[in-house]
Amino acid sequence: MKGVLVINSIRLIFVACWLGAALFFSVVVAPAAFGVLRSFALPNASEIAGAIVNRSLGVVNVSGFVIGSIALLSGLLLRNSSSRGLWLILQSISLLTVTIATGVGHWIIASRIHALRVASQLRIDQLAADDPTKIAFDNLHGYSVQALGIAMIAALVAIFAMVRSFKN
Repeated sequence: MKGVLVINSIRLIFVACWLGAALFFSVVVAPAAFGVLRSFALPNASEIAGAIVNRSLGVVNVSGFVIGSIALLSGLLLRNSSSRGLWLILQSISLLTVTIATGVGHWIIASRIHALRVASQLRIDQLAADDPTKIAFDNLHGYSVQALGIAMIAALVAIFAMVRSFKN
């Protein structure tokens, strides 16, 4: 019983750390990369910032996928009588959501964004607002932000459910 509590505590710590990293990326890293590089008035500042943000987001998404998967599977395998019920269901759904959202964000959305960049004759920020490639890029960027936001909300719910299951 004590071993399960330790493992559940470790699961909680990893999910909380991932949420902190995702929040730091969203609030600090991405805006800072664009702000600092644009302040130097480089002609390709947005492209460089986008590359930094893309690589950082890849780490956030892959780690979210791995942590979500491990936390979900270990929670289901190590469940005990006190972790059954609503809190286990809420935890499982939330961790599954983190895993799916970060996986989709990385392996579907980010790969499509990369394909658009490679196929474009010009840098994305040089395209006209009504250019189909620019529109597609902007839509995919929006989906990427939404996927990460959904994963972050799901991680917060999972943390809440984990803490609540400790009390039962």
